[in-house]
Amino acid sequence: MSRRMRKEEICPLGMTAAELTEGECKKTPEGLLQRNGLGVHTSANGMTYIGSWLNDKMNGTGRLEHPSGAVYEGEFKDNMYHGAGTYTFPNGAKYIGPFNENKMEGEGDFVDENGVVWTGTFNGTKAAGLKHKLKM
Repeated sequence: MSRRMRKEEICPLGMTAAELTEGECKKTPEGLLQRNGLGVHTSANGMTYIGSWLNDKMNGTGRLEHPSGAVYEGEFKDNMYHGAGTYTFPNGAKYIGPFNENKMEGEGDFVDENGVVWTGTFNGTKAAGLKHKLKM
């Protein structure tokens, strides 16, 4: 059974329903409420997630906004950046490409804070052999 949560209900992990501003929840066989479907969650530290939930985890497509100003928009799997996505750093630089369990991994582009685009193969925080991508 899927339904909207009321403010007095408690979600797993100690999060109150008041933190989940809008979204769908369903009861587990154990009687716990889990976020499932589309929803918006704002945590006590100011982090906001807008997107898909499955079994109380960020799964599918969404947008995660950090209090620092950093933003990830793309695919999630089990609360991790996983799949195609864009991570924008607080200074405005961004990485566009694949993620694997929160790590930049594979062929992607890095756009620095001046708008210069670099392309190459990323492996976590390393990107050996980045090349300047010319606009033509």
